[in-house]
Amino acid sequence: MKLANLRGRAVLVLDDGLVDIDEASGGEFGPAVHGVLNDWDCFVAWCDGARHQWSAVSVAEPVFDAVVPRPGQVFAVGLNYRAHAIEAGLPIPEVPLVFTKFPSSIAAPQGDLELPTDQVDWEVELALVVGREARKVSQDQAWSHVAGVTAAQDFSARDVQLLGGAKPQFSLGKSFESFTPLGPVLVTPDEYDDPDAIEVSCAINGETVQSSSTADLIFPVSAIVSYLSHIVTLRPGDVILTGTPSGVGLGMTPPRYLVPGDEVTTYVAGVGRMTHVCRAPEHAFDAVALLA
Repeated sequence: MKLANLRGRAVLVLDDGLVDIDEASGGEFGPAVHGVLNDWDCFVAWCDGARHQWSAVSVAEPVFDAVVPRPGQVFAVGLNYRAHAIEAGLPIPEVPLVFTKFPSSIAAPQGDLELPTDQVDWEVELALVVGREARKVSQDQAWSHVAGVTAAQDFSARDVQLLGGAKPQFSLGKSFESFTPLGPVLVTPDEYDDPDAIEVSCAINGETVQSSSTADLIFPVSAIVSYLSHIVTLRPGDVILTGTPSGVGLGMTPPRYLVPGDEVTTYVAGVGRMTHVCRAPEHAFDAVALLA
């Protein structure tokens, strides 16, 4: 099953078109995506019994919004691909390295990306969307609490991220406006032969810079969800970015960062592509000048 957000309304994405969930269910689910996620078990049961009643509407090249526009919590896991840890010259983590991205950074799966500094980097990620509340769940139970997966970018202003020297500002450096696009669709885990081996990639102006599979994750989905649920309660609509593979700009020699005019294409198998075009800001971010 594939779920998307079309102009604020939750829709099912079928091979022959779109189904407005609120209309098809007689107002039982929706109209927004959170209205579906908040009653996920009943929604899945309804889908299983109502498929033959759906009447899809053909929409030519629909433009979707962020598949989860207002998550309550956004978590991200650093250094979670083996090759990326090696690229960064850092030891393999013994526990997940978790930080947060603020929900105000959520953006649509296409559009412009303003570059607040001249050190903005790319990081393709598989993102999880929670569908069932999770509190102290086991790894065996973890996937059952995931409504689906989607594509994400963890855009990062490296200079802001590393402000403070020994005390970097991960959350701030990764939470500028539009730094967390999500989409274009949410795909339920049953759509994959192996949900623990999903291909992800990123291209800049058509040049592939990242290409891997979630099979290379140090901490797989089950471990991440279980670990987080033993610290916080995960609720429907929460988003978890699972890490990025090797090939980020910071790891290149010399480092390479996004510049105005660059086109960033983010791909997750089964989910599809996101495309963002970089543009210069009206005013560059300068922490020293702001605090003077």
